[in-house]
Amino acid sequence: MAETLKADGGRLTTHVLDTATGKPAAGLSISLYHLDGEARTLLKTVVTNPDGRCDAPLLAGAEFRTGEYELVFAAGDYLRALQTKLPNPAFFDLILIRFGMADPVHYHVPLLVSPYGYSTYRGS
Repeated sequence: MAETLKADGGRLTTHVLDTATGKPAAGLSISLYHLDGEARTLLKTVVTNPDGRCDAPLLAGAEFRTGEYELVFAAGDYLRALQTKLPNPAFFDLILIRFGMADPVHYHVPLLVSPYGYSTYRGS
């Protein structure tokens, strides 16, 4: 079962870079879920700005809780909006990244995306 301790000092951020174009992935939809065992609760859905970032942290202050989370990046919709030629079905449509936050610190989960590959890491 996931830990859900209040941790006012923590925050969660992300950004998306399109490695096929060499530009920020503007207009990409991201959904954030909290995981508690088998339960998956949608916390919010945001869209990246022209810099490929969210206008505010996904979680911060009183909203931040330690535990397990999932970010779902709508890569297929983003690529189709750019009129990128994709197979049907797309090789990557939704990209799910599950991760845990154990301490009340800054967690940054960036995504590098292209039609046939992606990469992520714990950023700073």
